[in-house]
Amino acid sequence: MTEYGPRPVDRRLPTEEARDLLTLVRELADREIRPTAAEEEDAGHFPRATFTLLSEAGLLSLPYDEEFGGGGQPYEVYLQVLEELAAARLTVGLGVSVHTLACHALAGYGSKEQRAEHLPDMLGGGLLGAYCLSEPSSGSDAASLTTRATRHGDTWTLEGTKAWTTHGGVADFYTVLARTGGSGAHGITAFLVPGDADGLSAAVPERKMGMKGSPTAQLHFDAVRLPDSRRLGEEGQGFAIALSALDSGRLGIAACAIGVAQAALDEALAYTAERQQFGRPIADFQGLRFMLADMATQIEAGRALYLTAARLRDAGLPFSKEAAMAKLFCTDTAMRVTTDAVQLLGGYGYTLDFPAERYMREAKVLQIVEGTNQIQRMVIARHLAGPEKR
Repeated sequence: MTEYGPRPVDRRLPTEEARDLLTLVRELADREIRPTAAEEEDAGHFPRATFTLLSEAGLLSLPYDEEFGGGGQPYEVYLQVLEELAAARLTVGLGVSVHTLACHALAGYGSKEQRAEHLPDMLGGGLLGAYCLSEPSSGSDAASLTTRATRHGDTWTLEGTKAWTTHGGVADFYTVLARTGGSGAHGITAFLVPGDADGLSAAVPERKMGMKGSPTAQLHFDAVRLPDSRRLGEEGQGFAIALSALDSGRLGIAACAIGVAQAALDEALAYTAERQQFGRPIADFQGLRFMLADMATQIEAGRALYLTAARLRDAGLPFSKEAAMAKLFCTDTAMRVTTDAVQLLGGYGYTLDFPAERYMREAKVLQIVEGTNQIQRMVIARHLAGPEKR
């Protein structure tokens, strides 16, 4: 009989501190997240207490500067933390990625006074953020958004609707992109909106095929008034801020996708090692062994791709193309691997008694969020062949 089963991920980490951090994250995930993940997802329970725990542990602030309460970790390390969290429960891993995205505009483009006032609570004070770019009629064509911010002296009034907002209705703050000028990308500005602002309301969360514990909802801005001190960056700079955030956010999605794929592979390995047919474990049959080998190879390739992009980012080098490649490849990999995991479990893979079907449902959304994979192909092609001729 072949001894066969899941093995820990062999990670190349830059420091002993990073190794200790990943050990802490794995232990926390095994103790606090993984045991109740299936039950809470089935019930549609949002794990707010888990995010509070992560904030207390410093895991909502990892890639930001220590000056304002950040963890001071490189993206190379932060993304591997995301991968571990997503492997335990995608609602948590993706939630951390979204929170990090929501902090990006303030951390990167806010004034020193704005950062000093807001960042400590956002990074380590138990707050949870969300990011508002998409609208009901503005998804892939984000530059066509219509939510408008109108200035009256030192005050802005926001009117409009945002769609597909992860943490919509439960977040403590929202980074909102709104139109302050004419049409197109140059008329957009970023704002930091408190979750309890007068005139801000959330619709009933969307009913989704997966990630049922993570609320996704429309947000309605009905004469939401903000002081100018809540504007992030310059007027008209919002779209550039959004694009820079999305490059980093796509790496977060890539890491989450590899986490889900790794969890599916681990489940398939455990099952095929135990399941007996014809007097031996089914993991000993060549056809299934080849499937497992392909799954593992795709995961390792995806992990290497997102880490390569992360190291470019950490070095201050351009990484937009590599981020799009990582998001594209890793999320397509997650879809393939989770589908194969269901197949390897046979009839059991199609039941709620095993997590493989949940992984497959969750993997699908990763091909859509933060730029569909068709958009990623467009981004990559522009880097290779230049803009499309119109």
